[in-house]
Amino acid sequence: MFTVAIIGRPNVGKSTLFNRILGRRQAIVQDLPGVTRDRHYAECNDRGRQFQLIDTGGLMPASEDLMLGLIREQSRRAIDEADALIFLMDGREGLTPMDRAIADLLRGVNKPVFVAINKIDTPKSDPLIGDFYELGMEPLFPLSSEHGTGLAELLDALHPLIPATPEGPAAPEIPKIAVVGRPNVGKSTFINTLLGETRLVVSDVPGTTRDSIDTLVRYKKDEYLFIDTAGIRRRGKIDPGVERYSVARAMRAIGRADLAVLILDGVEGATEQDTKIAGLALRGGRACVLLVNKWDLRADDADAKAKYEAELHRRFSFLTWAPVMYGSALQFKTVTGIFKLISDSLKAFGHRVPTAQLNRVFQQAIEANPLPIRKGKPVKSAYITQVAAKPPTFVLFCRHADDVGLPYLRYLENYFREKFGLGGTPIRIFAKEK
Repeated sequence: MFTVAIIGRPNVGKSTLFNRILGRRQAIVQDLPGVTRDRHYAECNDRGRQFQLIDTGGLMPASEDLMLGLIREQSRRAIDEADALIFLMDGREGLTPMDRAIADLLRGVNKPVFVAINKIDTPKSDPLIGDFYELGMEPLFPLSSEHGTGLAELLDALHPLIPATPEGPAAPEIPKIAVVGRPNVGKSTFINTLLGETRLVVSDVPGTTRDSIDTLVRYKKDEYLFIDTAGIRRRGKIDPGVERYSVARAMRAIGRADLAVLILDGVEGATEQDTKIAGLALRGGRACVLLVNKWDLRADDADAKAKYEAELHRRFSFLTWAPVMYGSALQFKTVTGIFKLISDSLKAFGHRVPTAQLNRVFQQAIEANPLPIRKGKPVKSAYITQVAAKPPTFVLFCRHADDVGLPYLRYLENYFREKFGLGGTPIRIFAKEK
């Protein structure tokens, strides 16, 4: 797909422009430099032509700060990857030495570069454009990322470069996998190892990831959309501002995913916050896989796995159906091995059982453990049907449905899970009056 990257120094409005072109608030916007760190991708449509847009972190060519250096590397990768570039500058601040340095960097790039001057939102602002002609990069596109003025002219210039989208059948829906966990457990490292490249900024500083970043992965013949999320801390520890937005995006990512890969710290152990994050996935009805990361650091401890499994059983008693993998996010063997668990869990997540087969198994279940007794008489004349998938949802119809309590529904859940191979997915069963 034709790719357009937005680049520029920090705090000139790149994420605001990204959101404006996209037509929705996908990237976090804050009036602070350095909010965007990773390459943020999204598919856009301009008059029937599809293209991919990349939001990048602020480019500071001469900075020696470690984090800014990591962000700079992400921006450089976006420049290499893109077919066209939007070089965005701040009209109110005028032409800065950093803008000149970025312009010099782009002179050696053999790609179309569209020079956009942001924050030109009124006729009185037009004279501010004059300084930018010094760069010798024309034409200039004055615009307002905040209000959308001038954006049409920029898209008109881009439009002829974007190939027409070929007509054909709609592409099948791609499963969405949210990678979630506490800060600094290895979520971004996991996706980088999966891709074999530094797609996401990784550092030892907790909270490095801020936006929820979508990454398309093809493994063998299947495609998956992995969503890297910000680490979720305890509610009382979350700072106002950027972190609060990040956590809200992470929770939203769980809601739009089909499956959550919950990454746990193999050295520190499972914590109460891990159980709360797992609870978010369970309440959302998402399939779930647990990855115990950093396990290579405990390889010499013979009793470590038994102790960790006991801890998981204690803390995740509500998630015993979720498969668990022990490994290291730095090892390719681990990240490819987890695809088997993901595939099996997604298959169970979307599984439908024919009604006749379901009721045969249901009759076996009530023969082994009859429905609850009402006034000395068992509840009779019951049948069950599946009303939905993703997750598998069943409705049990019988008389005196109020007498069928949660313990019996939990028994049916475990029975169906075993008979139909529904590991890795939650199951919902409701009793209704016949």
